[in-house]
Amino acid sequence: MCTAVTFKSGDFYFGRTLDNDFSYGEEIAFTPRNFPLPFRNGRVIKKHYAIIGTAHTENGLPLYYDALNEKGLCAAGLNFVGNAVYNGVVEGADNIAHFEIIPWLLSQCDSVDGARKLLEKMNITDEAFSKELPPAQLHWILADERRCLVIEAVKDGLKIHENPYGVLANNPPFEMQAFNLSNYMGLSAKPPVNSFAAGLNFRPHSKGMGALGLPGDLSSPSRFVRAAFTKNNSVCGNSEEERVGQFFHILSSVWQTRGCCAVGDSGYEITVYASCCNASKGVYYYTTYGNRQITAVDMRREDAEGEEVVFYPFITEQNIKRQN
Repeated sequence: MCTAVTFKSGDFYFGRTLDNDFSYGEEIAFTPRNFPLPFRNGRVIKKHYAIIGTAHTENGLPLYYDALNEKGLCAAGLNFVGNAVYNGVVEGADNIAHFEIIPWLLSQCDSVDGARKLLEKMNITDEAFSKELPPAQLHWILADERRCLVIEAVKDGLKIHENPYGVLANNPPFEMQAFNLSNYMGLSAKPPVNSFAAGLNFRPHSKGMGALGLPGDLSSPSRFVRAAFTKNNSVCGNSEEERVGQFFHILSSVWQTRGCCAVGDSGYEITVYASCCNASKGVYYYTTYGNRQITAVDMRREDAEGEEVVFYPFITEQNIKRQN
């Protein structure tokens, strides 16, 4: 299970939690403009926008979970098990395997508007990366500072949804998640107003009662609502440190703690990592389950004209600052 969020506060920020009961050995990968990107349809993009994000690497090729490009376009893939339906090759379409969606869009597009044109011609194929890595059932969130989309390949075809909420979780499909939000339209960050019945005198007995009914469980619909409420009511300061810190506070509203979500007989789902991209400045921030200290990798400090992918392993051991 995962949750993705967009946030505009001065600069544009984008990030996600990745929740799982195991890790593939993820790391930060910076793909420079001149690293050839091969696609299963036979095309090789030799010159493209630089990309940075979290990826699992196979045969030297980063398989991005989430990423941004040098123009500020961001994307993330989230689990969509039971609803994702991919196709075989379709004649005349841009046939793109599910694991190629993020590099296909971010390598060529400088905005959501540009990516939307590519999506009109795209067919997501059911091709596996390898025998060891079968197709993952995913849907995607794509965003820049002006617009946000959700991409879902379902039984009825490829659906492209405008996303005014700026969040995405897992199942059910986005249209159902969006409809479910209307069940919570009475929530507020302000104290509640008594509308129970005329003549009955009720007073709030605690702060925060305007949000009574905000779901607190770990299910995808509940995380979608909680992330949407937290993100859209969030207020932060003007410095980069305050904005990044606030973004991770938003993500902490859906953070998975070991022991609370059992998987099988002995496993537990945790937030393996959480990310925050300053898409305006090209900085990728992250925390891991074992290390809550925020770590930054700045793509503008890398050689954008390079020809090899640069990797930064996750820092997974807790760093504690001692004051005495």
